[in-house]
Amino acid sequence: MNNHSGRGRVTGLPAWDRCAVMGVVNVTPDSFSDGGRWFDTTAAVKHGLELVAEGADLVDVGGESTRPGATRVDEDEEVRRVIPVVRGLASEGVVVSVDTMRASVAERSLAAGAALVNDVSGGLADPAMIPVVADAGAPFVVMHWRGFLQGQNVKGAYEDVVAEVVDELHARVEAVLAGGITPDRIVVDPGLGFSKEAEHDLTLLAHLDRLHALGHPLLVAASRKRFLGRVLAGPEGAPPPARERDAATAAVSALAAQAGAWAVRVHEVRATADAVRVARAVEGARTAESAPDAERERGARASGNTPGMESGRGAHGAQHAPGTPGKRGAEGDR
Repeated sequence: MNNHSGRGRVTGLPAWDRCAVMGVVNVTPDSFSDGGRWFDTTAAVKHGLELVAEGADLVDVGGESTRPGATRVDEDEEVRRVIPVVRGLASEGVVVSVDTMRASVAERSLAAGAALVNDVSGGLADPAMIPVVADAGAPFVVMHWRGFLQGQNVKGAYEDVVAEVVDELHARVEAVLAGGITPDRIVVDPGLGFSKEAEHDLTLLAHLDRLHALGHPLLVAASRKRFLGRVLAGPEGAPPPARERDAATAAVSALAAQAGAWAVRVHEVRATADAVRVARAVEGARTAESAPDAERERGARASGNTPGMESGRGAHGAQHAPGTPGKRGAEGDR
């Protein structure tokens, strides 16, 4: 992974010193969270500019809902929805991502000024997608995907969701590399909510370090999704509407940023923009604090002393061996 502040950098995109914020513009009448609000081109462009003003680093434009059971729009209609918005935002200097599973839409969007292709199928829905992106030299998001969200694909079956998602993403990344997209232009996405239950999504969020092991920057797209509704509702309650899950989304954004995500994809930007900046400030304070400690340790080693081990005891007087009660090691890897 091409590292930048520990979370990776994507060639062809700006380098951010923190987790980036990807705002969402759905140019659709049937999105699960805000369908119809930005269906008009002028309204969609205006909304994208508002997201940037609120702190979005890039804007993801999509013309097709991927909610469970959604009917696919035809190619001409997707082009009609997406291209004018991509062109309008790019002309204003916005870094634009296009959210599409069609190679033709990706190709026309890149020509209109898009900088990134975000394909929820990772190139599986359209065999022409990988060659188009490779020929353009564009960055590409590879999401974990098990098919369109209809029938049995709505609910995924997993024995070990983290291991299976990592393995399936690895296989997909290898196929993308074989198709000519270079490693420094690949982003991976665990596909929260796609063929996954709430417990699967939460488990994946708890183990983002395992996804980092794939060696590519990580995009986390949790915004307003069903698993957040389940968490907020509790065991007996009804999930709140999608637009009432933004505070929960910002909480996930902070956690993802702390875990080293390259970017988070959200509908409501302001709270998440604040969250990732706070996470970056804490990260900076931790780094600043550890630098003098490391320097003292190097000096102590040079003089033959080990910090914190006076009289055979640790700096706080603790004498627990690693893994014994009283230490985090007793609890395993979590």
